[in-house]
Amino acid sequence: MPTHYKAWSLALGGHACEFPEAMFYELGGVPTTRIVEILNERHGCQLPVNATVEHKEAIFLELSSEIAAIEPVVALARKYHGVKPLAVASGGHRRIVMNTLRALGIADLFQAIVTAEDYRRGKPSPDPFLEAALRLDVPPERCLVFEDTATGIAAATAAGMQSVLVPPPRR
Repeated sequence: MPTHYKAWSLALGGHACEFPEAMFYELGGVPTTRIVEILNERHGCQLPVNATVEHKEAIFLELSSEIAAIEPVVALARKYHGVKPLAVASGGHRRIVMNTLRALGIADLFQAIVTAEDYRRGKPSPDPFLEAALRLDVPPERCLVFEDTATGIAAATAAGMQSVLVPPPRR
């Protein structure tokens, strides 16, 4: 998440002050295109949605070497790989999510990777998590979600799943 925020700040340039870090975390898990729409709505900006998303994602890809794992979560994924069905349910676009998982060396740990292209309504809607459960063939009530935002926790709750709030890494 810190690398995503840095990419947003660089991509927004003069509009970066309209996207404070607290708001960024409040919108964690919300699809990137929707975040640009929200910034336009809340601040009266006229940011071109697709161009802004593409610019932010290009910057994020350039910053890939700065991506840091949340080690306790990665350790759990490694421990349960092959033991329990595992999935990623993200508000990001597939190329960004896959780049991140590859950069962390964990892409092969998951049986399902659900991204913004795979559902209609993003978090806080339950759609991303319900799609992941469907792909894993696991009933939602038997799923445990590890989330780093309140928006993601709300989506997990709406999906009927248990969840664990993972605090952001300390800087």
